[in-house]
Amino acid sequence: MAKAAILETPGQGLVIGEVELSDPGPREVLIDTKACGLCHSDLHFIDGSYPHALPAIPGHEAAGVVRAVGSEVRSVKPGDHVVSCLSAFCGTCEFCVTGRLALCLGADTRRTNGEPTRITRNDGEQVNQMLNLSAFSEQMLIHENACVSIDKDMPLDRAAIIGCAVTTGAGTIFNAAKVVPGETVLVVGCGGVGLAAINAAKIAGAGMVIAADPLPEKRELAKVLGATHTIDAMADDAAKQIINLSGGGVHYGIEAVGRQASADLAVASLRRGGTAIILGMMPLDCKVGLSAMDLLGGKKLQGAIMGENHFPVDLPRLVGFYMRGLLDLDTIIAERIPLEDINKGFDKMRAGTSARSVVVFD
Repeated sequence: MAKAAILETPGQGLVIGEVELSDPGPREVLIDTKACGLCHSDLHFIDGSYPHALPAIPGHEAAGVVRAVGSEVRSVKPGDHVVSCLSAFCGTCEFCVTGRLALCLGADTRRTNGEPTRITRNDGEQVNQMLNLSAFSEQMLIHENACVSIDKDMPLDRAAIIGCAVTTGAGTIFNAAKVVPGETVLVVGCGGVGLAAINAAKIAGAGMVIAADPLPEKRELAKVLGATHTIDAMADDAAKQIINLSGGGVHYGIEAVGRQASADLAVASLRRGGTAIILGMMPLDCKVGLSAMDLLGGKKLQGAIMGENHFPVDLPRLVGFYMRGLLDLDTIIAERIPLEDINKGFDKMRAGTSARSVVVFD
């Protein structure tokens, strides 16, 4: 049995209970979870903004130690330290074979209707697995293509946030934007994803990194992570300030919070030929657009799910950046909490005043 935080009713928080995980199938991995970050994507499901079959265990930004593997698993072995990633890939679909792993729907990595469920409670009641992982649990049972082995010297609480916030924010800089040294980058929203994007823009050699956030404490964190300038995102003239700072607009405007106004700010701050990249999970009725003049100016708009990562390659490299002192994960983590305090952690997220909270399992 494993202790887990279970979503039973949207809007009423998570309930701590016990679940049972089945034995690993041929290509599955059983992991003792050591740490899991609290991500705003989880909050969308917890608060009911996005639908999901219930009961379910959220959580997807995790690191742990492999306990057991299935008979056909070759990528990891018992005792390995691993980071999980929600963009599990099948390896054979059009997206995978053209190198766009993050777009794979991962159908072949899930158990089908004819197979027993991975997670149960109360003598067989199914507990739905969320985003391939369900990491708010003392153990995870996942497909081998949903995790990657990392250096055992890497602290697992820091490794956990690489699995989503950092691979999304940094991946956007390295994979989606392919920032060239000297280019200008705007990041709107200085939570975990935004701070990781700011840090990566510094690593990539961006000539100017502008951080926009309504909260002064978040803007100060952004400076620590590498922002050269900060802007109050709620200022009436925020876009004008950014255009003036950057000498005509930024090359890349990255939206990292999931709000209509922040996406509009990213678009409004672009120079001719610039690209707005939307990372946040916005309300499902939101739309972001380019005007006729934007299009005539060669501006572009794109999504970059999970930073367009190739996580079996990207995650170990990001671990290497941390070990070499380039990636500042310590500043991104605001607090470490036990599983029992997970609802308090999400309350802090709703308040929006701090960066990442990480659940640490003993």
